Amino acid sequence: MDIKALAQKYEPYIIERRRYFHAHPELSFKEWETTKALVAEFEKMGMEIQTFPDYPGLIATLDTGKPGRTVMLRADIDALPVKEGTGLDFASQNEGVMHACGHDNHMAMLLGAAHILLEKKDELKGKVKFLLQSGEEMACGAKYYVDHHILDGVDAIFGQHIWGTLDAPYVCVASGNRMASCDNFTIRVKGLQSHGSAPQDGHDAIVAASAIVMALQTYVSRKNNPVNPLVVTVGKFHGGSMYNIICPDVELVGTIRTYSRELRHDLEADLNKIIKNTAEAHDCTAELEFSPMLPAVINEDHELNEIAQNAALKLFGPEGVKNDMPALMGSEDFALFMEKIPAFFAFIGSRNVEKGLIYTNHNEKYTVDESVLWRGSALTAQFAYDFLNNK
Repeated sequence: MDIKALAQKYEPYIIERRRYFHAHPELSFKEWETTKALVAEFEKMGMEIQTFPDYPGLIATLDTGKPGRTVMLRADIDALPVKEGTGLDFASQNEGVMHACGHDNHMAMLLGAAHILLEKKDELKGKVKFLLQSGEEMACGAKYYVDHHILDGVDAIFGQHIWGTLDAPYVCVASGNRMASCDNFTIRVKGLQSHGSAPQDGHDAIVAASAIVMALQTYVSRKNNPVNPLVVTVGKFHGGSMYNIICPDVELVGTIRTYSRELRHDLEADLNKIIKNTAEAHDCTAELEFSPMLPAVINEDHELNEIAQNAALKLFGPEGVKNDMPALMGSEDFALFMEKIPAFFAFIGSRNVEKGLIYTNHNEKYTVDESVLWRGSALTAQFAYDFLNNK
């Protein structure tokens, strides 16, 4: 039986597991019951399992017993602090917690891929490692595993995301830019307090901070090359205590997204220059706290791009592939794996207007067209199969 047929065979199992995980979501770094449920599934398959005493998640290994390469397949397992509004029969049983990003689907699709590859074990050489990863929503969950050397001896890693703006049943296996880098910042502006009726006696931190916000947008439109995507967002502006007091302290918190490694290298120095000089022009001072987070997700390994694209065409034909999905300015901590070893990241479409499935990831009504889930399992398994048998 080929991989497509095996994926369709396991479709009821994949959907059942998706619904179980959807009903039992857990927040980042608290996915202990989720980990137990996943361990139980891999134990049924007879795989070697590695867990971590101080951290949720696991690695299961399928060892063919034959020499060859090692491929890792990754799914994230955490949910969001969102009150579910889908009305599904299998809606979240944990109040205020929801798999609003689709990680329930990722786990189910990876379990499906594991079953498929187990049935194809005799045709494989090398090893397949299944990483079920905690804490992706916090943009740093992958770091624990990297720091604990789980990539040692791994030749490539594959990940995918179910996506609410990509129509079902398409998959996207495009090369190039996929998801942007993420760096966060906090700016603290200090002025001098005075009565609101006598602004000349103070230095207004709100005015200075407002000028900084606008200057940061000018950085996007004038400092940055316009062909390079760049987003600078100030999401928090906090300051002031009374309507008639000149504010002495303001805190700004924001994030920056780009694909340019060169620009990202210069961000901290550029921001420092902007905020300090703008604050000084308003007789205030400003300090920058810059927090580098994640590099960009860029499919740039030629071999893996070819394997993924051929796998999708083999499974679904050109009519099932939609590689014109625009690059996203959101981020993914899969990028931390990409920094270390060759990697590929795909997307599975979940939007279906006819079924009313129109809400996007992180929305309280987000849910998916479950008929696409076997496709995610098939693509994952086919990628691993072709990678291990490519050399």
